[in-house]
Amino acid sequence: MMKGRAWKFGDNITTDHIIPGRYYHLRSNPDLLAQHLMEDTDPEFASKVQPGDFIVAGRNFGMGSSREHAPLVIKLNDISAVLAKSFARIFYRNAINVGLPLVIVDTSDIETGDQLEVDLKKGIVRVLNKDIELKATPLPEVMLRILDDGGLVNHIRKYGDFKLEG
Repeated sequence: MMKGRAWKFGDNITTDHIIPGRYYHLRSNPDLLAQHLMEDTDPEFASKVQPGDFIVAGRNFGMGSSREHAPLVIKLNDISAVLAKSFARIFYRNAINVGLPLVIVDTSDIETGDQLEVDLKKGIVRVLNKDIELKATPLPEVMLRILDDGGLVNHIRKYGDFKLEG
């Protein structure tokens, strides 16, 4: 179970919104790159977000380039998960691969500052300060296992291969 504060963004948040392309030269220094998370959308976001918080968005989060640095810098900022109505397919895959949980849920009733509780296994998002419970798309067991292992590379290191079942 994850708990934290929501930071709400809109539809069509691109990988350039997540980490602006002008910082591409920092890709070999992910910790420095992470300081620029969501900078063009909210210039102070990386300094305001706290460990355990959630990014909440509308439709098509992560559209654009296939840079794996976009989900990585979110994870490096200790964001618990990203909640959105939908995700770009390559972003979704890259996020799971780096160990960043994504939750597909109707985010219409969530606003910045709301206190959230997320259960990935059951697919439940609670907006605690509004006493709302939202049904999310539960993640498949194999994705939960990859996330628990800290990403696909760690999962393969742990099992010596890609392990689908218990």
